Amino acid sequence: MESEENKDKQYVVLARKYRPQNFEELLGQDALVQTLTNAIKNNRLHHAYILTGIRGVGKTTTARIIARALNCVGKDGHGGPTVHPCGMCENCKAIAAGRHIDVLELDAASRTGVDDIREILDGVRYKPTNARYKIYIIDEVHMLSKNAFNALLKTLEEPPAHVKFIFATTEIRKVPVTILSRCQRFDLQRLTIENLLTLFNKILKEENLEAEDEALQIIAKAADGSARDGLSLLDQAISLGEGKIKTKVVKEMIGLADRNQIFELFGNLIAGKVDDVMANLREQYKNGANPTTILQDLINVTHLLAKVKVLPQTANDESLSESEKEFCAKAAPTASIAVLSKMWQMMIKGLQELSIAPVQIDALEMILIRIAYSAGMPTVKEILDDVKKNSDVSAVSFSGVQKKNDVAREASPTQAAPQSRIVFEKIEDVASYLEQSKKMLMAYSLKNNIAVSDFSDGFIKMTVDETISSDFILNLQKILLEATGKNWKIDTARGTLGQTIAAKENAKAEENKKNVSEYPLVKAILSEFKGAKIETLNRKVDEEALDDEPQMPESPDVYFDDDL
Repeated sequence: MESEENKDKQYVVLARKYRPQNFEELLGQDALVQTLTNAIKNNRLHHAYILTGIRGVGKTTTARIIARALNCVGKDGHGGPTVHPCGMCENCKAIAAGRHIDVLELDAASRTGVDDIREILDGVRYKPTNARYKIYIIDEVHMLSKNAFNALLKTLEEPPAHVKFIFATTEIRKVPVTILSRCQRFDLQRLTIENLLTLFNKILKEENLEAEDEALQIIAKAADGSARDGLSLLDQAISLGEGKIKTKVVKEMIGLADRNQIFELFGNLIAGKVDDVMANLREQYKNGANPTTILQDLINVTHLLAKVKVLPQTANDESLSESEKEFCAKAAPTASIAVLSKMWQMMIKGLQELSIAPVQIDALEMILIRIAYSAGMPTVKEILDDVKKNSDVSAVSFSGVQKKNDVAREASPTQAAPQSRIVFEKIEDVASYLEQSKKMLMAYSLKNNIAVSDFSDGFIKMTVDETISSDFILNLQKILLEATGKNWKIDTARGTLGQTIAAKENAKAEENKKNVSEYPLVKAILSEFKGAKIETLNRKVDEEALDDEPQMPESPDVYFDDDL
């Protein structure tokens, strides 16, 4: 059996030893601290709080600080709620140690049932024994069952004045809205790298330990915003380094490849040097680097470089190491956004391949070979520029083709003047009028479900399918009356449709695509991109212009569908 002296000497991990004891020590949660400070000062305390955030940002710690702030009585035993709990009174000590009789902590992950909640509810009506408030801290509250949440609702909405609830969760979306609406919510933010470095340096000073700046940077980045994760890694690094935290030891511990080797590997990828890529990758793998970590590092470098390209001031960010700044200054001028975007997509897809590959290093080699070869290929813009340069586009006239309606408008300046009545010369004019009038459903039916065999001023003879109702015909007659000022006779028959407006438009579109494919530039593009086809045309081609010679519209917006 251990002696009391040995028990006192038992090691306490850094995450517990340096847990914040007051609001001043709570890092990175300024909004929460300010809100609670004002609430306590102005005596506007809510009866229920819910704290959410990723693991290790201080949810349970914050709950305990709130409990201490509400129940602190000061050193003289006569104080009230305060934003600066003394830490010396019996309430503060008992809450910090987790043994206060009126501050009850419930782990909802292990006690999820309605019976567990009933135990809480049974004690709510009794006043606190020693403290000012009876406080219930429920951790991982999202794991309570549906019945447990329902049992809690009424009490949570109107609890006795002496009761406060504090909930903590990492999965806020799993908490019912009925619970959230009864609580004051605080979203705890991820700790920044600067916050973590401040915390690390403070602890190392207290522990009288030394550390290399780059090593602390690596640990702070690996912590991903979590103070607990960061302190656990710091604890491990201290043990491995025998009291001194060294960069080399930290990299081996986390499984990181050397940052300079990553920069060299990335540079070889950009340059398309496959031999150097393979040699560099094998060297890193031999030194213990994890394939997934290497690819993730390359993704981070790609993002960093793209960010520097878009926002040059990013290269001078204080959070970047000197080696990162030097790499950005060297690589940014040679890497285009198009190439970086392509590499990003291939690397993200590569992560999925690594997760299912039987041998990860072999999969990573294939991924990097693919990226290295593609990096040397020209971008789509470069290909199009080259095609345009070599296709003698200058010989093509772009000035002769315009829409017939545009020509008609130029020839008739008075056409734009408002008219009291509209004249429809063909059924297509009626369809256009419906579209302009925002009657899209009627326009669609007229184009797709009706075939007109005779059209004159005041008379339409049409064949309709089974989807057309009598209401449609009546509505169409009403619209024609309003537009033209005359009653229209519409003769309908049901049966097999002939050629609809939509069918005519599709046929015309296909004819235009065929004609456009004969333009020198488009023909050159189709030849360059094997398997490509014209998908859509942004403008209709003038038939009369096409009769003379293939010409391009003034703005030839042609979209391609390729199966590359």
